[in-house]
Amino acid sequence: MKCTSCKEGELTPSFIEGQFRAHICSNCGGNWVLIEDYVSWKERNPDYKFSENINVSELDVSDSKNALLCPVTRTIMRKFRISAKSEHKLDYSALVGGLWLDKGEWELLKYEGLAGCLNAVVTQHWQRSIRQDSSKQNFADIYENKFGSENYNKVKEIRAWLLSQEQKSDLRAYLLAEDPYSAEK
Repeated sequence: MKCTSCKEGELTPSFIEGQFRAHICSNCGGNWVLIEDYVSWKERNPDYKFSENINVSELDVSDSKNALLCPVTRTIMRKFRISAKSEHKLDYSALVGGLWLDKGEWELLKYEGLAGCLNAVVTQHWQRSIRQDSSKQNFADIYENKFGSENYNKVKEIRAWLLSQEQKSDLRAYLLAEDPYSAEK
């Protein structure tokens, strides 16, 4: 098979960290992994832990920005984000159940603590969770920019305290009243 990313190298059978089957590109160092091979290996080795001791400054990670074609079916693969805190995306062929890992993406997955749940990254549940986390972070950034860091941290503290109170409705009414000591509106 020809490499889906660089289009120059050949994908030759290999193993990722000597653990589960993959095909590695002879030119760019990317890996083609069938999720079924990963899951089968994971079922046989449920307690295996991949080393996460990776220096982030030493990571040399490629990320193919263009749409890639599945090396098996030649159809366009979907891009899946790996986490809310990373914009990095993996390419996945649902027709084959194959995942393309650009050079360094395996190390990035280990660094992010995701090497042990590679199959979960391509699920709708995982991706929905990432979108929700990203949305929350976007709102947090907007509020922090609008209020300033000190005020935002203070209002978050007050909000957390208020939500923990039994009489939170009455406390909110008190806070929002123009003059809480007047019977007039």
